[in-house]
Amino acid sequence: MPRTPAIDPDMIRELAKLLDETGLTEIEFERDGVSVRVAKNFAPARPRSAEAPSSTVVETTAAPAASDPAHHLGHVASPMVGTAYRGPSPGARPFVEVGSQVKIGDTLLIIEAMKTMNQIPAPRAGTVVQILVEDGQPVEYGEPLMIIE
Repeated sequence: MPRTPAIDPDMIRELAKLLDETGLTEIEFERDGVSVRVAKNFAPARPRSAEAPSSTVVETTAAPAASDPAHHLGHVASPMVGTAYRGPSPGARPFVEVGSQVKIGDTLLIIEAMKTMNQIPAPRAGTVVQILVEDGQPVEYGEPLMIIE
């Protein structure tokens, strides 16, 4: 029976420290068949691609020109299936608009799932550059809700 390699807690601490120093939200490291991913402000995992590792990608302030918002580095994905509401109640002012400055943890919108209202927090600080859902729109797990740069 093959032995499962132990995870090195010191390596995880170093990766977490690197996240804080660089301002990145996630980093993945692989060595000898062992892969470790450290992320702040958990968001659903994106499918792996042949692109450069996320730890070497630098976000720019260019306008979002990606045809698929799910591939934009600043997208906020729905953590659940439900109905998205942009404000705290019908007819109320939305939590955020395009151009709003947000801090980590600020409420972006609410998703109602099984009669429970779930506040969706901002996973990163920045400016809301695109809102991809309408008030009262059904959303799927992993669906892009908005883009923050």
